[in-house]
Amino acid sequence: MKQVIEQLEKLNIGKVEREVSLDRYTTYRVGGIASAMVYPKNIESLKKTLQVLKDNNIRFKVIGFGSNLLFSSKRYEGVIIRLDEFNELEFLNPSKLRVGAGYSLVKLSMQVAKRGLAGLEFASGIPGTVGGAVFMNAGAYKSDMGYVVQDVTVLTPDLRVIKLENKEMNFHYRTSFLKTHPDYICLEVILRLDKGDKSAIDEVIKDRRKRRIESQPLNYPSAGSVFRNPEGMSAWKLINDAGLKGYSIGGAKVSEKHANFIINYNHATGEDIKNLIEYVQKKVYEECQVELKAEQEFVNWE
Repeated sequence: MKQVIEQLEKLNIGKVEREVSLDRYTTYRVGGIASAMVYPKNIESLKKTLQVLKDNNIRFKVIGFGSNLLFSSKRYEGVIIRLDEFNELEFLNPSKLRVGAGYSLVKLSMQVAKRGLAGLEFASGIPGTVGGAVFMNAGAYKSDMGYVVQDVTVLTPDLRVIKLENKEMNFHYRTSFLKTHPDYICLEVILRLDKGDKSAIDEVIKDRRKRRIESQPLNYPSAGSVFRNPEGMSAWKLINDAGLKGYSIGGAKVSEKHANFIINYNHATGEDIKNLIEYVQKKVYEECQVELKAEQEFVNWE
């Protein structure tokens, strides 16, 4: 592993960090130590990185802001890749834009709102990257990325750059082609928005920010909504009806403010959070006969 990291450092591909604590890179603030973290500076650098890792049979994981990931406390023997340098934003015409996978989704929603473009108001409170949002088809307020994505440029497992049209992305509730094919990597996205009234867009964003502050435990580390809403139901209500609000395991707790949030309220480990997720699933099934599906991706639990 050490030799592979040295090889990556010599390639001039971008910043390479050794022995990185992953709790700094997930919104839950948990995770073990990763052997290395690489920030490729462009597509060619990413290709070189992946070629080295594949040639040496080294495991890797591409992450955004870690807002939907739950890492175990175990050491991650491999390389974490962050696409922070893939952060260009270009307006191609008044309602169409190209944005890099590493661009902040919250920042993007603010940028388009300034231009009076409607369609991304739902994203103003989602603390992830554009690539991560496309991967999981992030959404809120009955909208999601599938409504605004025109096409996605991806890197294939054999390191070719191709475009996938919206219909090829197979967007559905909290999933996409990329989620079911995680060996494809989102590089950039073309979004098509609608011309709207700037003051009306600002008012929607302001109202939703107020609602988030009032209803969500934003003062604690979390990963947002833990469970998908079963069809025709609300996950938070099922959890509440099962009497689990405020229930804790270790330093992890079901939020008393919003039952579909699990918070790291007292130095929780990834194991605390995972155990609590599984406990909630078990109790909700016992009480309500409904299987809750976690939105979070579990990494390094093998």
